[in-house]
Amino acid sequence: MPPLVIPIFISHQGCPHRCIFCDQYAIANNGNSGEQSTSGATVRATIEQWLNRPRREDKEGIQVAFYGGSFTGIPIKKQEELLCAVKPYIDDGRVGAVRISTRPDYVDDTVLALLQEHSVSIVELGLQSLNQEVLDSSARGHTALQSETALRLLKKRGFIVGAQLMCGLPGDSTSRLMATARRVAALAPDFVRIYPTLVIKGSGLEKLYRQKAYRPLSLLKAIALVCRMKRIFAEHDIKVVRMGLQPSLELENRVLAGPYHPAFGELVISRSLFLQARELLRNAEERKLKHLAISTADESAFRGPDNVNIKRLTALGLFAEVELVLDQKQPRSTVLTY
Repeated sequence: MPPLVIPIFISHQGCPHRCIFCDQYAIANNGNSGEQSTSGATVRATIEQWLNRPRREDKEGIQVAFYGGSFTGIPIKKQEELLCAVKPYIDDGRVGAVRISTRPDYVDDTVLALLQEHSVSIVELGLQSLNQEVLDSSARGHTALQSETALRLLKKRGFIVGAQLMCGLPGDSTSRLMATARRVAALAPDFVRIYPTLVIKGSGLEKLYRQKAYRPLSLLKAIALVCRMKRIFAEHDIKVVRMGLQPSLELENRVLAGPYHPAFGELVISRSLFLQARELLRNAEERKLKHLAISTADESAFRGPDNVNIKRLTALGLFAEVELVLDQKQPRSTVLTY
């Protein structure tokens, strides 16, 4: 079971650049950058609130996660204040680990020594792309080489490393995106998150979109691309822990265009299961195999909205006389025939 994660939001703190896809433009113009919003007292109060909630006992450990900014870009004294607020909970065993997110150009040996001193064990890097033209077009402010160097350094220092990637960025293409996925896979992060690029109100991308200088991906295209990326990472035994942004009413109200769907990740899994089933059933025709097995937990994703995957397999002539078998013990995201 996954751990219980206590989220601490440090909205845009430590972010020196205004990436073109981020609405930090609007936040800064409204004078609400969030720089002073998080303190040690806030951290302690949030942890206490979460620890006092009723929860399932099958969670494996408790983590405190700093989300929403580039943690190692925050002034050192502020980093220490926030991390020291977690320390008593680490010391008495109520919290097992601390995780942060940051930028590749804000990672070096001095920074990582401080993190390890304060029990940070998981670091997520906002890579977004490893194509330099895409990074420049997105105003990321760092290089692809810095991304690779940071990831290698984190691995060398023993951190659990996550890589955050995006599809549909300005200047990106299918070939560039797949090249990024393969390069990241070769660097062997412990897990990956993939987000489709959305046009958000107040972002630099909004201006390009309104000028017709940027065209977002369609939902179907984004699903297909992320499905291909997921397959690349699966081939390297790297888990993709999230696909698509966390849905919320606030996000829906801010999205102007792009492949937003509240169940984006499930749509990607649905496509992946369909492709596996189609390939297996085509190969199984000559052997007259009549059973298609999936994990019980994957039934909804396998069927797809309005049973679309079953209908497509039937229309292809592949599902006649085939029994769908649900197996609780079968690994998720796998399809078997027999």
